[in-house]
Amino acid sequence: MNSQNDPVRALLAEAWASWAERGAALVAEDWDRSTRLPGWTVRELYAHVAPVPEMFTGLRAAVLDGRAEVVDGAGILRAYNRPGGIAHTAAGQVAEAAKQAAEVAEPAVLMARFGVEGPAALDGLADLPPGTTVAHPLLGSVTVGALGEVALMEATVHLLDLIAAVGGPPPAEGALHFTRTLLAEVADPAAFIEAATGRSAAAVLPVIR
Repeated sequence: MNSQNDPVRALLAEAWASWAERGAALVAEDWDRSTRLPGWTVRELYAHVAPVPEMFTGLRAAVLDGRAEVVDGAGILRAYNRPGGIAHTAAGQVAEAAKQAAEVAEPAVLMARFGVEGPAALDGLADLPPGTTVAHPLLGSVTVGALGEVALMEATVHLLDLIAAVGGPPPAEGALHFTRTLLAEVADPAAFIEAATGRSAAAVLPVIR
């Protein structure tokens, strides 16, 4: 799972570094600035996206034999965002968790998660290939690579939310291109093509909540 054979991992580390660098440039009042996500401040956005090292180190104990039930990030996102999926049923809980985390984590702590702790935990999984199967509490089993793809998407989408709130340069081109491709893969292929080429007015977007 090193950066040479897992470009998603390299892009994720780069995205986290960008979060850390941008956070270091914020002044005190910026952390309380509202974002375009209703009810979310910049600090809560950081708390939501910040990697939790324990989640990564716990993957080693969750390794399973055999093929995973979900093998890519698009599969995870489809499951989460289907009618009645966790993206809909747990949205309030996710927002509340971000608020609670932001209340107890100082900006310096959040930046350390992006700049030091998260990358170190990711490096600690260097021997787990992207195709490694791990247990998942909601989906049965997924691949390590699929989890990485979703993490990169989250870091990129919310980085755009951060930029909309406080400004700054855009995310890395590689992360933007990857996220665009991943989100397109979530949609039904024929429906997406028909809508993208103007052959259908069906409501294909958004594909995730």
